[in-house]
Amino acid sequence: MSTTLPLFWHLSSANKKERLDASVKLVSALEHFQSQFVPKLVQEESEDEGEDADAAKTGGLDALNAQDVSYSIRRLIRGLASPRESSRLGFAVALTELLSRIDTVTCSQIVALIIDFSKTHGSMTGQEERDVFFARLFGLTSVIQSGLLLRETPLPTSASSSTLASSLASYKDVLAHLLALGEKKSWLRESAWFSLNLAIDALGRSQIAWRAEAIDATIQAVYVESKGWTPEKIAVTLKLQELAPEQDWRKLLAPTFKHPELLSTGNLATLAKILKESTAHEGEESDVPKVGGWKPQVHFVWDMLLDQLLPDPDSGRTPKGSFPEFFRIVVDESLFATTSSPERKYWGFQIFQKALPRASVVDMPMLFTRNFMRSWINHLSNSDRYLHKIARQVAADVQSIVKQNPTLGFTLILQLTGVHGSRQFDKLTKTKTVEAILTSMDKDGIQSYIDYLLGQVDDQQDSEKSDIQAVNARRAWVIDQLTALVRNGAIPKDDTWIRSILDWFVLHGLFIAKKKSEKSPIAALRSVPTPAFSDELRKSCRERLLSCLADLTGQTTVLKGDSKTLKSSAVAADGEFWISKVLATIEQLEKDTKHVTPLNEADEEEQELRPKARQLIERLGSVSGEQQEAAKGTQLLLSATLLHQYCADEEDSDPDALDNCISGAERMFPVEVKKKSKKSRKSTGGDEQSEAEPEPVDVLVDTVIGFLEKATAYMRAVANQVFSLLSGSVQESTIDLILTQLERRTPEELAANEDESMDDEEASDDEEAEEAEDNEESSSESDEEEEEADEEEDLELRRKIEEALRVNGVEAATGDSDEESEELMDDDQMIALDEQLAAAFRSRANEKKLGKDVDAQREATHFKNRVLDLIDTFLKKQQASPLVLRVLLPLTDLILGTGRDEKQLADKATGILRSRVGKSKDVPSNIDAEVATEVLKELHSRARKAPSADVISTLGQCSAFLARSLFHAGSEEPVLDIYRESLADFVTRKASRLNSAFFQEFIRRHPDAAWGLRSDLVELTGKAVNVYRQCQTFHLLQTLLNQVHPTDARRTEILDFMTTLRRTLLSVMQKACEGEATLNTAQIKELLKLGLQAIRQTKRLTPSSDELASVWDPSAWNSLKNKLSASERFKSSTGLHAMSKQMAQAAGQDAETKGKGASATKRKAEEIGEEGEAVATPSKAKRKKVKKSKA
Repeated sequence: MSTTLPLFWHLSSANKKERLDASVKLVSALEHFQSQFVPKLVQEESEDEGEDADAAKTGGLDALNAQDVSYSIRRLIRGLASPRESSRLGFAVALTELLSRIDTVTCSQIVALIIDFSKTHGSMTGQEERDVFFARLFGLTSVIQSGLLLRETPLPTSASSSTLASSLASYKDVLAHLLALGEKKSWLRESAWFSLNLAIDALGRSQIAWRAEAIDATIQAVYVESKGWTPEKIAVTLKLQELAPEQDWRKLLAPTFKHPELLSTGNLATLAKILKESTAHEGEESDVPKVGGWKPQVHFVWDMLLDQLLPDPDSGRTPKGSFPEFFRIVVDESLFATTSSPERKYWGFQIFQKALPRASVVDMPMLFTRNFMRSWINHLSNSDRYLHKIARQVAADVQSIVKQNPTLGFTLILQLTGVHGSRQFDKLTKTKTVEAILTSMDKDGIQSYIDYLLGQVDDQQDSEKSDIQAVNARRAWVIDQLTALVRNGAIPKDDTWIRSILDWFVLHGLFIAKKKSEKSPIAALRSVPTPAFSDELRKSCRERLLSCLADLTGQTTVLKGDSKTLKSSAVAADGEFWISKVLATIEQLEKDTKHVTPLNEADEEEQELRPKARQLIERLGSVSGEQQEAAKGTQLLLSATLLHQYCADEEDSDPDALDNCISGAERMFPVEVKKKSKKSRKSTGGDEQSEAEPEPVDVLVDTVIGFLEKATAYMRAVANQVFSLLSGSVQESTIDLILTQLERRTPEELAANEDESMDDEEASDDEEAEEAEDNEESSSESDEEEEEADEEEDLELRRKIEEALRVNGVEAATGDSDEESEELMDDDQMIALDEQLAAAFRSRANEKKLGKDVDAQREATHFKNRVLDLIDTFLKKQQASPLVLRVLLPLTDLILGTGRDEKQLADKATGILRSRVGKSKDVPSNIDAEVATEVLKELHSRARKAPSADVISTLGQCSAFLARSLFHAGSEEPVLDIYRESLADFVTRKASRLNSAFFQEFIRRHPDAAWGLRSDLVELTGKAVNVYRQCQTFHLLQTLLNQVHPTDARRTEILDFMTTLRRTLLSVMQKACEGEATLNTAQIKELLKLGLQAIRQTKRLTPSSDELASVWDPSAWNSLKNKLSASERFKSSTGLHAMSKQMAQAAGQDAETKGKGASATKRKAEEIGEEGEAVATPSKAKRKKVKKSKA
């Protein structure tokens, strides 16, 4: 036992792996002991012999088993009652495994031990009694699961071969103990009957001789001796009906159930009451123990019922009963009834979760019953609901089922949006369940859903009984759903169903269907809605058509060609613009006058322009070569403008936009003239006029800017896409036109521009007259809310006037004469009163203007934001264009000139300059060097007055970009001159806003060119306005040295520069030692680091130690060290002394000392050598330090 005792402790561990490892070791050790044990023969005794039969049975345990085995069996059974950690789990597993491995015990022996060790006493506490009951339950379950309950093999060492490990008596004993255990405590009943189910399962698999008698004994105990019905008894019945179908089940189930088949429809109502855990007959008393506290876990019988109703297809079993009827009666009308408690509904949701993955496509709709859907939607809609969490879990399960099987998606959506659900399911529940299901569906599922939606358009009832409001609400929902299908980027797209949705919007938004056409290629025309669409729905169709096209225009499609694949935006899979497809549908419907009529008839001007625009669009589609991209952009612009003219209302339409587009496109892409005489006659008189006309691309871009002013998603998407295609054709005037939109204007100027835009004087006169009439009749024509606001404002104004009068000694008029008060006021009082009254009236006027000014300013900010998108597109697509330079200064001015209300504009402009200019890898070609130089000067001028470091950083990146462009154009000296001027400003002027990062950007990006500033940097160190700027200049020198690579071509330059740098460094530090400069220790340390770095650079260039010494003069650094040691400020800074000594050594002192000390004594040579290696060799330096301490 010495080897097994330690293992019992680990059986109680909370760690599952540790418990299992201990069980394996224990069982293996006991098997080994048993294999070496020689048992004694035990004489069989009859049951009536001896005073204690149980003692005889347990006594045989020691005779047939090794001492360790019998001890372990007893200890494992005792341990089942231990409350420590996970003792019950660990001991039960070990006992089950041990009983399954050894064949020297009988069922009656083990059961007797379990019953003996789990007896209750009157002095036990509640916790102790609970532990004992669980010990008995776990012990009996171990006997069942180990197979000992139905083991047929006889004991190997028994004197009689008839002594079997198990018997009918022991089976009945276990059965009786489990039933008694379930009756003692209600909270143990489910677990006890679960173990009984395990015994019945084992009985079904066994071929033991007394199998039939055991089944009869079970039926006798369950049905004859106990008449009450519980969910546990339902579970046992399901098992026994399969095991013993020959029994008279009608008699056994009566009178509670009418039919012998438990899942027949007639039994479902009674079954629902039992499974709800309420008594089958409310008026009758039952001896069945009452149910204890509610448990969140659903009863195990539900899994067995669902296995019967929805068997696994691979199992080959046929379903029993009707699942739709079962779910409706037992679950929906019972657990989800309106009177059910939240606890019962919680069970219902769990049962739904269990049934969902089992249900087939046919059974799936039966799960979404009326009461379930009501409860689900209610608890999903509000996070404060009790069952909100489980409701969300159900929603997640529904979505995961569709991901596993996309063919279920359409079925589920029909249920969620159908009769028992709600069309606004996602909106009501504040989830994206329907949307997530749509994203998981395949192409066929989406098409089925679209067909279902279109089928909902027609009224399902008679036209006389139909509710027009309900029909319109349903149609509005259909429009929303169709729009969501197109606009949701996660839904897999297919051109076929997208085209069908767009065609449907076109038909019902722009036309009136008179008669259906079965043979029409347009699917939407194959049915005519009844009743007809309302004007509001038609307007919604037009708006949704444009919003869908806005999304499609912004989407990128991969076009597969013969040799390569291309990415293109705003097109379908065949490369045609989506807008062009819509226009083709409109043109086709316009020709079909038999079946449809246009909603609005076009005027003469539109009828003249539309065919012309279509011809031009068709011609632009055939343009190839360098102008192909610009032609596509123009084609898209024309198509979008034409479609907008179809869809726009009268107040939003712009009749001149299409005409301007056609004019600009014709001039940009002229037709090859066939009849020269007519053309020449037309053009001869218009030469002077054509000179004044704007560039064709300017006309097109002006139309694009007009689109941006509309502030609709359709206009914005088209404008950005068109400009992206036209960006390669823009000219200087085009860029100027765009940049003009970014100029800052006051709200007064915006209002003035709006007034100036009124061209028709008569219209303005009429408007003024109407305003006059409005002022005269304002009391009768203004809205109620406006009247209330005006009254409040008038009261406020009146209060201010009365206050002003009261301050000046005048009471407000009350109807009496106020002549006396007028006589009392002198001139000064009148002037003071006049000023106060003027201030009151001014404040009233300002309040009225404020709202209008804020709105105008906000609209202007949004418009500029959209214009910045055009600039971003241009800089992204045309990085090598020389026109990039024209953008830099206006964007910089936008950053510097915007106020707090336009901070987002400044942020966006900053982002554009940093990402598109600062990180650009391309260099503008063919730039004008003079213009670029002027732009660079202006950037530096603005940088000197920049308000923040972020702005300086942005300007620094732009300056580096311009410098690279000028270097590429062969103009280097102007760049250096500008940077010299800025350096001088930075170093010598205290108010300069520049910082070192501005110059570091230039040095890091262009080190070869920045080398030309070396002398200026050294010279400026002596002219610095303060020590801080001086140190920053030295830091720039250090950055320059880090970037420059020593080469033979620059040998002379570098050596001369190093000599100058050495003199400057020594001069500055010597002045600090003498007190002429205010450098601190940290600053001198940085200067010494710069010197060390410069020496290393010099060593890379010249291997000669003499030449190195001539450049860096080691004696000067030794002298500096002495001055530092003698200085009052730096004598305690030993780090500076060591670094200056290191400088002298690095500068070539070793070679110098060896030349001078050839005849010196050996000790002096050792001291010199030791001193020379003090810095380089840490170990020697340490010994030297110890030596000093001793001294």
